Amino acid sequence: MDVAFVIPAHNEEALLGDCLKSVLEEIDRSHLCGRAEVVVVDNASTDRTSEVASAFQGVTVVREERKGLGYARKAGFDNSTAEFVANIDADTLVPEGWLDIALGEFQREQGLVCVSGPYIYHDLPWHSRAITEGFYYITKGVYGLNRYVLKVGSVVQGGNFVFKREAWAKAGGYNPSITFYGEDTDIAVRLSRVGGVKWTFKLRMLTSGRRLQKQGVVRTGLTYTLNFFAVTFRGKPATSKYEDYRD
Repeated sequence: MDVAFVIPAHNEEALLGDCLKSVLEEIDRSHLCGRAEVVVVDNASTDRTSEVASAFQGVTVVREERKGLGYARKAGFDNSTAEFVANIDADTLVPEGWLDIALGEFQREQGLVCVSGPYIYHDLPWHSRAITEGFYYITKGVYGLNRYVLKVGSVVQGGNFVFKREAWAKAGGYNPSITFYGEDTDIAVRLSRVGGVKWTFKLRMLTSGRRLQKQGVVRTGLTYTLNFFAVTFRGKPATSKYEDYRD
């Protein structure tokens, strides 16, 4: 299986290096050297994001001046060719075995077009991580309800999902009008019309909890929940504005 990592990055010079190191180490562990692409999309950065990414051998850097996750992920998709596209964020750290788990799901479940899973906010205190874990158990129930009972979509965690290139092309590609909140839910809804979209606790991704620290864990969780239901049932997010949180 060939895989492309697509990593949008806006002013991520502080964390991008560790992210790329974890990606390249996971590619090496999975014996995919020569069969994996890594594309960093510098999304209108004003810092050293491009310079940091360019320092890593084998990493392609693409500049996208239009700010927004839809634009950035599309630029990465368009500048990669692999059958499977791993969408992560610049503040994530890929844990050992992540690729084997993700790609193994496609081998086990016929008709699967996307697999996703939760975050581990590795830099949050234990009580904040406990709250987020509670949110994810609720998410698991909503996932089952939406995918198998209501059949109105599924769940995708932005920054921790892999999909088939062919399926995403059939789904119509990214919606640039969704710049932040709800973009992952839009992906889940439209891909579910093409094939199976699975959300599993087995596929965990390490990530920074900086947004939760600065915005508040409960407030952040409720905002994402509101936009999840808005996109699932109305086709557009309830929240159009968002704040950038960079170290």
